[in-house]
Amino acid sequence: MKFAFTSLGCASALPTVNRFPSAHVLNVHERLFLIDCGEGAQIQLRRYGFSFLKIREIFISHIHGDHIFGIYGLLSTMSMIGRSADIYIYAPESFGEILTSFLTHFGGVFKFKVNHIVIKGDLPELIFESKSLEILSFPLNHRIDCYGFLFREKRPKKNIHKHLIEKESLTLFEIARLKDGEDVERDSGEVLKNEDYTYIPYKPRSFAYCSDTAPFQKLALYVKGVDLLYHETTFGADMEKMARDTMHSTAADAAICAKEAGAGRLLIGHFSSRYKDQNILLEQAIEIFPQSAVADPGVEFAIPLIKT
Repeated sequence: MKFAFTSLGCASALPTVNRFPSAHVLNVHERLFLIDCGEGAQIQLRRYGFSFLKIREIFISHIHGDHIFGIYGLLSTMSMIGRSADIYIYAPESFGEILTSFLTHFGGVFKFKVNHIVIKGDLPELIFESKSLEILSFPLNHRIDCYGFLFREKRPKKNIHKHLIEKESLTLFEIARLKDGEDVERDSGEVLKNEDYTYIPYKPRSFAYCSDTAPFQKLALYVKGVDLLYHETTFGADMEKMARDTMHSTAADAAICAKEAGAGRLLIGHFSSRYKDQNILLEQAIEIFPQSAVADPGVEFAIPLIKT
């Protein structure tokens, strides 16, 4: 079961010849989630082989142009290739006016409905849930309403130790109850302890996306223990004052957050065009958090499935 992140663009406000603005794909069990949709997102989706029609949910962190200008072309192309399935865009309330204007001028021929699910609040909030996954939004610290996203697998249903099925003559009823996490009392009075007969087949995985934000104390708590953390790294140590003035983060800020959160791995992106070589920023992050990497476009960062 795949759980993998691929960046489509790692530029900040000004794109460069080899960097597109923010847009990323998270593949969870072959379900594709698009996170932010900067200019050129549809070009990058095609370049790296992602199907437009497999995207049902889009998550917009905030309405600065480098995170949303690609939505117009993407939705239009979806219409031209015959999309009929509804699409759901999770975005701040301020996105509603933008979407309404776009649909008024260009959405008349769409055969699918574009649903805007408003994200808001000062605390982490569950915004999406399926049988195997839940997604939470959480507030960031930027110049306008801005949100991060936490994707995490639900704990899988317990498995039975197979060698005990025949040995203990377990019935189908007993197996079902044990898999549901219950203890089972037999007619004889014997109690089958759930913990003795079952195990969790694999460790649930998680990914957090922290878009434009100045550092703040609660952020590490919001993403505590996450397996893979994407954190914006607009500036290096040489531009720390600029980072504070514009409410962005430095490489050190991202690394400190990852370290305090106990993250498994850090991916850095959203680089200022001032930095021709992002390895300068990577080196600064590694000094604090060695498990750091650049979210290079097109590179898949998979979270391995760890069986228990």
